[in-house]
Amino acid sequence: MATIEVTETSPNSFSVTVHGSHITSHQVSVKPDYATQLLDASHNASELVAASFEFLLDRESNTSILRSFDLSVIERYFPEYPKAINRYLK
Repeated sequence: MATIEVTETSPNSFSVTVHGSHITSHQVSVKPDYATQLLDASHNASELVAASFEFLLDRESNTSILRSFDLSVIERYFPEYPKAINRYLK
């Protein structure tokens, strides 16, 4: 099981390190309006990014995840993402 580290580098931007069979680094941006669509008041954007990586890792290896992307891109590849993400939020 991979370990996911999320660090907010600036408002709406995050650095993500995934420790799996290989260590990978990713830069992720999250538009506030998009985060609001996916989150309830009990979660924040950092938690959304971590949950999104759990979602992605269930579908592909960390070496296949884009190195830099906006979170909204996920649903282009995985249309079920907006509905499924709530299951990954802890």
